[in-house]
Amino acid sequence: MLLSDRIQTLSPSLTIAISSLARDLKAQGKDILSFSAGEPDFETPKAIKDEAIKAINDGFTQYTAVPGIPELLEAVSIKLKRDNGLEYAPSDIIVSNGAKQSLFNLFQAVLNPGDEVIIPAPYWVTYPELVKYAAAVPVIIETNEIGNFKITAEELKSAISPKTKMIILTTPSNPTGSVYSKSELEAIATVLEGTDIIVASDEMYEKLVYGIDFVAAASISDDMYQRTVTINGLSKSVAMTGWRFGYLATPKKELIAAMNKLQSQSTSNINSITQKAAIPALLGEVDDDIEQMRRAFEARADEAVKLFNEIDGLSVLKPQGAFYLFVNIKDISEDSIEFCKELLQATGVAVVPGIGFGSEGYFRFSFATDMTTIREGIRRIEKFIKSKKL
Repeated sequence: MLLSDRIQTLSPSLTIAISSLARDLKAQGKDILSFSAGEPDFETPKAIKDEAIKAINDGFTQYTAVPGIPELLEAVSIKLKRDNGLEYAPSDIIVSNGAKQSLFNLFQAVLNPGDEVIIPAPYWVTYPELVKYAAAVPVIIETNEIGNFKITAEELKSAISPKTKMIILTTPSNPTGSVYSKSELEAIATVLEGTDIIVASDEMYEKLVYGIDFVAAASISDDMYQRTVTINGLSKSVAMTGWRFGYLATPKKELIAAMNKLQSQSTSNINSITQKAAIPALLGEVDDDIEQMRRAFEARADEAVKLFNEIDGLSVLKPQGAFYLFVNIKDISEDSIEFCKELLQATGVAVVPGIGFGSEGYFRFSFATDMTTIREGIRRIEKFIKSKKL
């Protein structure tokens, strides 16, 4: 057989598949409104672009150290201290090609065949695939709307087995927008005390929260700090998706060394220009830009939630963070893939089936686009729902 067993464990990303289909249909001249991509519609702030141009003009185009240039690692360290109250030395940090590579490095460095990784659902589509690629076993815990799609301490305790190696926490969540409070994280931390379980805390959307404070998992206690691997980046909050900048921090020197070794044999350092450009973002020089984007996202969320909840047969919770709505279609369809295909074909509206995130009976709607497009997209969805009920 040509292909390895390992590569055949991977499933293609539904979010990328839907986004690609929408682009293809648009290229064919069809009127497509896509709410499928997890990408801000804003420009990267000028201060970041200016720093990149300066780096190019200064000839900063050679290889760098694998984990990142010293001034960049120092900037990440400063950011984590300023924003999250976390003390990480620059040597505790590795910069990678987006948070996705940070997660890949982590899973490959610590997971053995048969290890179990607890993943609350709905989850980001990539988590279980990367776990399976490491020959480990995803253990999915279903959450629900009553609990705002968050795992409880009791549910976590029930899911832990002698094979549990890791739990993945995502706060704010993609796809639901839920954010774990300090008390919820404290309860989870209590359950984990006395175990060797690693917490992979994906905090990519931390700057995009609405009416709630963000709390980093590693800040809860010294025990949580020691077991938590903090994963973050600049793609979402600073509109730097194409720049490919993610980072990972942990006080475990052995783990940092292992991931540094892995990255040195795979991609080596990330783009040198991106490294320079990321520094002003990490040091707070574009905080005003971030706040403008956050306010725009919050206004869009409020409007979209109101409009969706006015449609008979649909319902949605207001997100506490990120830029997604996880819309309940259980009264309309029990097959989210078929629903989303029909919706795209009939109306030109692209959304992502909930089953791709591990939860049937929903679709994910990204409001990372302008208000006019959001209103028109939801109008088309309403018309489609009414036609289904005839």
